[in-house]
Parts: sequence; structure tokens; C-alpha cells
Amino acid sequence: MGVKRCLQNGGTLLSLFGNILMVISLSTNYWTRYPGGHSGLWLECKNGDCNAIPCQTMLAMTGACMVLAAGSGVVSMVMGLHILFQERESPRGRMTSAIFFLSGLLLLIAMIGYSVKDAWKSDVFFSWSYFLGWLALPFSILAGFCFLLSDMIMQSTEAISGFPVCL
Repeated sequence: MGVKRCLQNGGTLLSLFGNILMVISLSTNYWTRYPGGHSGLWLECKNGDCNAIPCQTMLAMTGACMVLAAGSGVVSMVMGLHILFQERESPRGRMTSAIFFLSGLLLLIAMIGYSVKDAWKSDVFFSWSYFLGWLALPFSILAGFCFLLSDMIMQSTEAISGFPVCL
């Protein structure tokens, strides 16, 4: 197995881990905890009673960016799987890596937005769902770099294929 195929396998595996972490973070309501309860992007639980959170601009922006990041992460993972299992060479490596980077950027915007929302509150502590969102960020970015490097290797081998050298 060549370096290009290893990078594609690694990028696909990293994207799978990142997407799992994003979906778990997005769907759970343990982003922050405070005395008497906890809350997420969609629900706030106080003393065992969970209710929908009233509309807040920063929270809505965070939720929208997280949904878009998870969606683009899944799309890029499907594109990566298509590249990985395709028999002939595919020119879609740059597009796949660009979508991975877009997913990472949206995730970064969401996480910074949520961090700013609760940063100055002394009785609010970030919880495990929040940290899973941050943990998904390097997986998405590293998957993008894997597919970008794989595409660069493919283009460089095409460029030197006419030269009479052995590499």
C-alpha cells in the first residue's frame, strides 16, 4: 500500500472519528453545567426538568454552525470514501480537503461563539459535550490535510511520469 493510499485511509478514519464526536456533541445537552442543572444547544435541564431554551442569537448561531459543520463533515467523508474505493485516480482530493477545512472552520466558529457566550459567568462550567466539540476540530482539520497531501502526491507523480527517472 502506497503513501497516497495510507493518507486516504487515515483521512477517512480521522473524518469518521471527527464526525462521531461532532454528532455526539451536537445531540447532547451537557455543554455547560451549573448549580442545579446543565444545558446544551437545544435543552436546559434544571432539577431534572428539561425544557427548550428560548431563542438566543449566539446560541442559534452556534447551533447553526454545528449543524453545518456536521453536515459538511459527513459530505466530505462520503467524498473521501468515494475517492478511497474508486479504482482509477480521482481529481476530487482538493475539493474533499476544502470541504473538510470548511467543516473545521464552521466548527471553530461555533465553539468560539459558545465559549464567548458563557466565558464571563463565574458559576457556569463547560462540560463534556462542549469538550467533544473541541476535540472534533483537529480530527476534521487533519483529515483535510491527509486528503490534500494525497492529492499533491497524485499530481506530482503525474507530473514526473514522463521523465526517465526511477523514484
